[in-house]
Amino acid sequence: MEKTAAASGVILAGGQSSRMEENKAFVRVGGTPIIEILVERLARAFADVILVTNQPELYAGLGVRVVTDLIPRLGPLSGLHAGLAHAGGRPIFACACDMPFVSMELARFLLGLLPGHDAVAPLVGGRFQPLCAAYAPGCLAVFERCLHQGRLKISRVYQEELKVRYVSDEEVARFGDPEVLFCNVNSPEALARARQLARGGAR
Repeated sequence: MEKTAAASGVILAGGQSSRMEENKAFVRVGGTPIIEILVERLARAFADVILVTNQPELYAGLGVRVVTDLIPRLGPLSGLHAGLAHAGGRPIFACACDMPFVSMELARFLLGLLPGHDAVAPLVGGRFQPLCAAYAPGCLAVFERCLHQGRLKISRVYQEELKVRYVSDEEVARFGDPEVLFCNVNSPEALARARQLARGGAR
């Protein structure tokens, strides 16, 4: 896969891992920490990879840019804002740090649909995936305003502020099983399932 320089890949690693006994970015799936899976995958697809975290010391040595929230500790919207701010005016593909099976083919598809929209996000089984989505540079000012106003719920920002292209179940299914692609390792049960999927050949 040829790297793209037209967009940045952003990994959001700001979550509290409240349902896990350890930092979910570092749990192993298929024998490898999820964060290393994601860094390797995004680095093959994007010339510029940005990792957003409020614990930068934990992520040194991964070979990507590590940045912190500019408006800190206000949840995922802070991370998306920081990713866009550090992308230098490029659009971004953003994913959460607990998604070991995220598809770079899907990422490129989402980015390809971005012209004319503020965001492109999968909408699968009635649930949208804002942390596996593409964002245009213009979202930066919108997110900054919402953060300062305390409007932190991404679904509300989508509904009230953004022109969003939702990607359907059928479109997502071209790139794999949505249950696998959007597998979030955010609980011990989800980790067990991810490891089972990895043993079955999911990647």
